Amino acid sequence: MVTPSDVTPIPATKTPKTPKSTKSPETPGTSADSASPADPRSDLPRIVPRRHAGRWLTAAVALLLFAMVLNSVARNEAFQWAVVGRYFTTTAVLDGLLLSLWLTAVVMALGFLLGTLLAVMRLSANPVLRTLSWGYVWIFRSTPLLVQLLFWFNIGALYPTLGLGIPFGPQFLTVKTVNLLGPTLTAVLGLTLHETAYAAEVVRGGILSVDSGQTEAAQALGLSRRRTLRRVVVPQAMRSIVPTAGNMLIGTLKGTSIVSVLAVHDLLYSVQLIYNQTYQVIPLLMVATLWYIAVTTVLSAGQFYVERHYARGDSRALPPTPLQRLRGQLTSIRHRLSALTAADARPATGGDR
Repeated sequence: MVTPSDVTPIPATKTPKTPKSTKSPETPGTSADSASPADPRSDLPRIVPRRHAGRWLTAAVALLLFAMVLNSVARNEAFQWAVVGRYFTTTAVLDGLLLSLWLTAVVMALGFLLGTLLAVMRLSANPVLRTLSWGYVWIFRSTPLLVQLLFWFNIGALYPTLGLGIPFGPQFLTVKTVNLLGPTLTAVLGLTLHETAYAAEVVRGGILSVDSGQTEAAQALGLSRRRTLRRVVVPQAMRSIVPTAGNMLIGTLKGTSIVSVLAVHDLLYSVQLIYNQTYQVIPLLMVATLWYIAVTTVLSAGQFYVERHYARGDSRALPPTPLQRLRGQLTSIRHRLSALTAADARPATGGDR
């Protein structure tokens, strides 16, 4: 029988240590083939960007439809593009364009001036001013613009003379409305009164969009109501006013074409006079359309920069301009091309030899 004392103990042997590799860890930019099999980074999944097949398919279909429409317009002989080019810069068309631009500028300036006054009246604590302002907006927003223009054009049938004097008493100054209101002045009056009602609501909505805490803070500092409105409320309200005012400006530019019913020589009426003589209706209408598109594009670009100016107090980073956005896209494309070129020019290592 073997006892534990007869067993000779065997000394424990140590497992020889694997010598550390003197190879430095893989640096960023080296090939994955040169990495050690024991590198834990080799087990990480590779990030693959998501494929947007539907997005590319939708873009391709949209571009195809746009190309079809552009081709049909460019190759349609009924548009008579040679005639369009011949009348595009004639004196009559340019004079009509200048009158349309003048009407737009005058109507917008007077409309927002009177509209701001009406908006302040609507927000005042005086019930009489609030009621009068509300009544004005209600009447002129409820009546079509064409009806208003025809009404002011025929104002002489209702009021042959207008006078200035004491109510129910003698008049000091009288003038005949037939000699007072011509077609152009009637157009200015009708468009201004119509736009004033909408401008009043735009300004009122912008003022109401400002947090009431701003007004309370201004009152705590001892600022008067007028100074608070001018220095605190209105600059912040412009962020809400400018987009709608820009739409009104473009709408007013196109709306001036309605004064052609009063024989005012705006852009559309000037074009109508020409095609009534030449019977080239479609190309002359295209002349007016192209001019409206060109002016509207310029006004839209100006609206973008005005909105960007008043966004300084609301956004930490201003939205990029179209030129900045184009530069960013070109820089991104350049970086991608540089990365692809560097990957193709990278020397083969490890198992690629």
